[in-house]
Amino acid sequence: MVELVGSLNLDTIRAAHERIRPHVHRTPVLTNSWLNDACRASLFFKCENFQKVGAFKARGATNAVFALDDETARCGVATHSSGNHGAAVARAAKLRAIPAHIVMPSNSAKVKIRAVESYGAQVVFCEPTEESREIKCAEVINQTGAALIHSFENEHVVAGQGTAAMELLEDLPDLDVIMCPVGGGGLLSGTAIAAKSMRPQIKVIAVEPENADDAAQSFRAGRRLVTEKKFTIADGLRTNIGEPNFAIIQQCVDDIVTVSEEAIASAMRTIWETMKIVIEPSAAVPYASIMQNKIAVSGKRVGIILTGGNIDLDALPWNCSRDR
Repeated sequence: MVELVGSLNLDTIRAAHERIRPHVHRTPVLTNSWLNDACRASLFFKCENFQKVGAFKARGATNAVFALDDETARCGVATHSSGNHGAAVARAAKLRAIPAHIVMPSNSAKVKIRAVESYGAQVVFCEPTEESREIKCAEVINQTGAALIHSFENEHVVAGQGTAAMELLEDLPDLDVIMCPVGGGGLLSGTAIAAKSMRPQIKVIAVEPENADDAAQSFRAGRRLVTEKKFTIADGLRTNIGEPNFAIIQQCVDDIVTVSEEAIASAMRTIWETMKIVIEPSAAVPYASIMQNKIAVSGKRVGIILTGGNIDLDALPWNCSRDR
C-alpha cells in the first residue's frame, strides 16, 4: 500500500468515501467510439461534471467539512477559491448547518459566483492574485474564527478527491493510464495515491495549460517552483502546486505535460459535440493532450477524470477573442 504525507493512503481514501457517500454522486463512466477511433485507444471518462456542485470538488470539501469536530465546526468554515471549491465548501457547510465564508477573486466566472451564493455562503471578493486571496482569507478567519478548508493543502480534501479515481478503478480495474488536470494538486495527489495503491503498474499522467505550467516545470526540476501565471481559460488551474501535494506527485506521478489555449478550447468543443455533455475548460485539458499527441495512448485503456461542467454560457471560448 502506498503510504505518503501524514496519514494519506488508500485506507484514508476509503474512509473518505464512506463519509461522503450520502452526500455526493457516484458519477458515471462514459466512452465514445468516435473519440476512441480518433486516438486508437479506449478512453473512459469519469464524469465529475455530473457531480454535486458540478465538479469533483464536492468530494474533498464534503469530506473535510464533515471530518471537523463539533466544537471546531461551530464557528463555520472559510476558504479562498475561484469557484468550484468555494461552491463545494458552501454546500457542505449548508448540509452541516454551519456558516461558510468564501473569498473569491473579482474576476471569477459569474456562474461560479452565483453557485457559491446559492448555498447561502458569504462571498468576500479580493484582487485576482494568489497573495490577495490568502491575505483576505486570513483576515476573514481572524474575524470569524472559521476553520480553513484549503482547496488542496488539506489531507481530508486530498482523500476526498482520491475517491473519484478509486471509483473509476473499481469500475475499470484494468486501466493502463489514468489522467487528470493539475492546478494546486489536490485531485492529482488523491488520484495518484488511489491509483498506485490499487494498480501499481498504472501510469498516472497530469496535464496543465502552457500558460500555467508551474507543476510541469517543478516536475522537471525536481523541486517546487512558484511561477507568475498568464491568462488561461482553464481558470481552475491557475493556482501554483501545493508543497505537500508536490511531495506526493514526485513519488507517484509518471509525467506532467502541457497544452495550448487553442488545444483546450478545441478539446472542450470536441467533447461537447461528440459526447453531448457540458464540460468546463479545466476538464478538457487531459483530452487536449491526447489531441496534441503529447502522450502515447494508442492501444491503451485510458481513464480520464472530467473534473467539472461549470461554465458561463455567455463566454464560451470558441466565441471569445483569444487576444488576452
